[in-house]
Amino acid sequence: MTSPDTAPLADDPAADEFAQKKPGPEYSVPPVERAFRLLRHIAAGNRCRNSSRAAKELGINRTTLIRLLATLEAERMIEQLPEDGGYRLGTGLIALATQALNDRGIIPTARPVLKALAQKLGLSTHLGVREGREIVYLARETPVSHLASSVREGSRLPAHATTIGRILLAELSPAELRELYRGHALEAYTDKTRTSLDELESQLATDRAQGMTWSVANFEHDIGSAAVAVYDHKGQAVAAINVTGHASVFAEDSAIVEDIKSDLRAAAQEISEALGYRGWRADQM
Repeated sequence: MTSPDTAPLADDPAADEFAQKKPGPEYSVPPVERAFRLLRHIAAGNRCRNSSRAAKELGINRTTLIRLLATLEAERMIEQLPEDGGYRLGTGLIALATQALNDRGIIPTARPVLKALAQKLGLSTHLGVREGREIVYLARETPVSHLASSVREGSRLPAHATTIGRILLAELSPAELRELYRGHALEAYTDKTRTSLDELESQLATDRAQGMTWSVANFEHDIGSAAVAVYDHKGQAVAAINVTGHASVFAEDSAIVEDIKSDLRAAAQEISEALGYRGWRADQM
């Protein structure tokens, strides 16, 4: 005897309807919607340290919020911050996101380009995406050098202080940027890190005009970096790539500054065009 759970879908009118058209709101599952609302809230940089306030902001019951947090943490979708308290996106979710991006072609498309760029310039190369006020590194290639980057795939760094973060923040409007950092301080990592929104906006305007971010010890002492955005077929900046090395390599009088600029732009163009982007102009090269 066939049980309801194993009955052929063809015998179920509802299943036929589901298969023939895009499911509408009647198929929505409220607990799942609340879970995703919470994940997006945390991804935007809200740590949910105060459960009552977070529940009010999300429009859900406090007890429900606590249960959702516990469940998502158990599934490694979020993780607690031991020093500051609250939560951030977890490694389980990062792994899912990485797999999704793999399936969409970003990582496998970028990796050989990053490898070739690292070998050509003798610098470490990375692919990263922005999640709220942080960036997440998805791919890394290093040259044969003792100065190779120590950043690992899955590492998170502050967007405002890093080249990948800045070039992706430059895609936001001033209103979006201010909303993103509302009530959040900009931490200084070196004396060159921008620590006010006005300073950051000014820096991003320069980055946007150049189509590239440049850093000589803005985030780490003795470390330099440059980044360019990667665009998809819709013209959206879905990621960015950078090169990093000793700060002296990125100084104005460095012998390979122009090589870094041209090779990094060419690599970003190659990845973007492989993703279907056709918006490059001659003056961007």
